[in-house]
Amino acid sequence: MRIAILDDYLEISQQVADWSAVTSKADVVVFNRPLAVPDEAAEALKDFDIICTLRERMPIPRRLIERLPRLKYILVTGKRYDTIDVGAAAEHSVLVSNTKVDGRGGGSVAELVWGLILGLARNIPLEDRLMRQGGWQHFAGTTIRNKTLGIIGLGGLGRQVADGGKFFGMDVVAWSQNLTPERAAEAGARYVSKDELFATSDFVTVHVAWSDRTTGLVGAREFGLMKPSAYLINTARGAIVDEVALIDALRRRTIAGAALDVYQTEPLPADHPLRGLDNVILTPHLGYFTREMLAIYYGDAVAAIAAFMDGTPIGVVNGAARNGK
Repeated sequence: MRIAILDDYLEISQQVADWSAVTSKADVVVFNRPLAVPDEAAEALKDFDIICTLRERMPIPRRLIERLPRLKYILVTGKRYDTIDVGAAAEHSVLVSNTKVDGRGGGSVAELVWGLILGLARNIPLEDRLMRQGGWQHFAGTTIRNKTLGIIGLGGLGRQVADGGKFFGMDVVAWSQNLTPERAAEAGARYVSKDELFATSDFVTVHVAWSDRTTGLVGAREFGLMKPSAYLINTARGAIVDEVALIDALRRRTIAGAALDVYQTEPLPADHPLRGLDNVILTPHLGYFTREMLAIYYGDAVAAIAAFMDGTPIGVVNGAARNGK
């Protein structure tokens, strides 16, 4: 049996987890670069029985599944499996499982959010670059105390970010399609309308799940409501923010700047216009990417793959599949 570990760019899967439970029974191959879907991926993965993804880095649509004759099992690290066509997998007798972190791993994404907010407020990345070019003091920073922090989505992660806002002495407001004033108050935030959040916030940070109804949730209209001194932070999913509208707002400086960890196309193309803007901080989708978090993901992956190989699969999300391969 052959197992493919996908999109492990730093080959960290083999460092943070003990794979001996599966390497004693199967060959494990790590792919340390993205595979283009479907053609390159189909050719590279045609001889594999098991695929292990890292979160949603590589989609596995029907047109790829149909070209993988040996595939029996897909293991998704993390609880979301939106990028896997689980129905097509079931039709081809391929089981799909996910892993559930269940609160383990701490606040890795929330920590990054605060790094990005502080980076924007004090121009840290840009001042660092200019210092290395021989410069000295180009910008006056912004004090975040007494500023308004607008949180879109007040689930577990949004609540962690709200705690940080209270620590820094900010006025924390929140909105989402399902949020109520009572739930906002429980998290120490004030519930406001969507328009009020964008119009009054100094920092707007996105923490809703990606779905059909949140695609394009932040677009030209919302950027038009924001103050010229305001910033947007997105560590959720790229498609939640209209990328074209964001680039336009950044170029015209109708908002002060943005910090992004997620993009509509990942990895971000080398010639993407966001790379040429000086009022945006860019990080390569590393919100969850800490050794501690990856140890949980890959440790759970080993357990799930071993269970599948033993004939007792766990975490199956397409239970209608009947593996006859």
